[in-house]
Amino acid sequence: MTSTDTHVEGQQHPLGIYFKIWAWLFVLSTCSYMVDYLNVQGYLRWTLIIIFMLAKAGLIVAVFMHMMWERLALLYAIATPPVLVLIFTALMSSEAGHTFLTRTIFFATAS
Repeated sequence: MTSTDTHVEGQQHPLGIYFKIWAWLFVLSTCSYMVDYLNVQGYLRWTLIIIFMLAKAGLIVAVFMHMMWERLALLYAIATPPVLVLIFTALMSSEAGHTFLTRTIFFATAS
């Protein structure tokens, strides 16, 4: 059997990319812990924590779940529903604020 007769299944990725992603995950986790260590408070704290969390999740999905090497149609099929959920959640949050304000005005004047 010669080397031309062998058939390799799947893709082979260099180990260096995995080491780089592990390093980035370590850096992002350190930054996330530093938010607590430095006692950052308020909206800045939650914004930083969410940014670091989403960055880590994106790296994990892109590289370790091999989404970076998938077809664009598959990426759209997987990425579109969560994006739509976030958009609809923002719309519902806006509507909830309007409903709360309307009820506050109505019940304040009804008393």
